Amino acid sequence: MPLVAALLISWLGAVPAETSAVVVQAPDSPVRLDHAKVLSAAEGPPVLLYAATNSTDESLDEFTVMVFVFRQGILKARQVAPGRRTLDARGTKYSAMVLDGFAIEPTDVVVVGVNQAQRAGSDQWWRADLQRAAEDAVKRGRP
Repeated sequence: MPLVAALLISWLGAVPAETSAVVVQAPDSPVRLDHAKVLSAAEGPPVLLYAATNSTDESLDEFTVMVFVFRQGILKARQVAPGRRTLDARGTKYSAMVLDGFAIEPTDVVVVGVNQAQRAGSDQWWRADLQRAAEDAVKRGRP
C-alpha cells in the first residue's frame, strides 16, 4: 500500500484529499473490497484506491469494479472498469481506478463493489447487479 500511495501522490502532484468510499457486496461475491478511498487533487480526476481480496480457494483471472456516484441521494454517474488480473486464491492486491467523465463534488457519496468475476480457466462469469445495494447504502447513510 505505501508504494501505491507514493506513486499516486507523485502522479497527483501533492498530498491528495482523501474520502472513504462506501463498499457494497453481493452475498456470494468471490471478491471483497476493503480500504476503498477516493483521492482527489487540485488537478486531474479523482482516483479510487482499494484492496481486493479473493474470498475463494480458486484463482480468478479477472474481475470488474463498479462505481456509483450519488449527489443528494440521487444516482448521477456509474462507471465500470477491470480490476487487477489474476487474483490468487485467498490473495489480496491493491489497485486504483481513475474516476473520470463526471466531476465528483465533496458532498457526493461514492459507492463501489465488484459486479463480475471469472475463475481461472473458465469461460463463465459470476455476475451481480449492485445498483439496488448501492441505493440502499446511500439511503441508510443519509441523515
